[in-house]
Amino acid sequence: MKKYFIVSFDNEFDLVEATQDFRDKGFTVMDAFTPYAVHGLDKAMGLKPSRLGKICFGFALLGLAIGLYGQYWISAVNWPINIGGKPWNSMPGFMPIAFETTILFAGLGTVFALLWRTGVLPGRKPKIYAQDVTDDKFVLVLTEELSSFNSDTAEAISSQYHAVEWHEKLESE
Repeated sequence: MKKYFIVSFDNEFDLVEATQDFRDKGFTVMDAFTPYAVHGLDKAMGLKPSRLGKICFGFALLGLAIGLYGQYWISAVNWPINIGGKPWNSMPGFMPIAFETTILFAGLGTVFALLWRTGVLPGRKPKIYAQDVTDDKFVLVLTEELSSFNSDTAEAISSQYHAVEWHEKLESE
C-alpha cells in the first residue's frame, strides 16, 4: 500500500519553498499540480531536464533520411525519367519534400513519444487528488512507503508554508 499526502496552497511561492523543504526532509514528491507553469518548481522537485528535444531531433533525422532516400529511390532507381536534362538524383529538387518529411516525423514522433512516456492515452481515467486542482489551487502530492511515512512532520512543514488544506490518502497498488 502507498500513502499519499496531498497539500494545497494558495500561491506558487509557498508551493516551491514547501516542495524543496519536503525533499530536504526525505519525502518523495510524486507530482505538483498548478493552474499555470511555475518557475523553479522543476528544480525544487528535483526533475531532470527533458529528453524530449533529443527524441524530436532523432525523429527529424529519421524523417529527413526517409524523405531523401524515398525520393532518390523513386526518381533514380525505380522510375528514372529524364525531365529537362535534370539528373535523376538532383538534391536541390529533393529539398522541399525532405524538409516536409523532417517536420512531419519530428512533430508526430514527439507527440507519440510524449503520450507513450507519460501514459496519457485515450480512455485513461485521471486520478483526481484534490478539487480545483487546476483552477486556482497549487497542489503537491507526496508519497512514501507506508512504513516510513511521517505524517506529523508532513503536517508541520505544511503549516509552516501556509498550506490551505492537507489530507492523507491510502491506495493499494
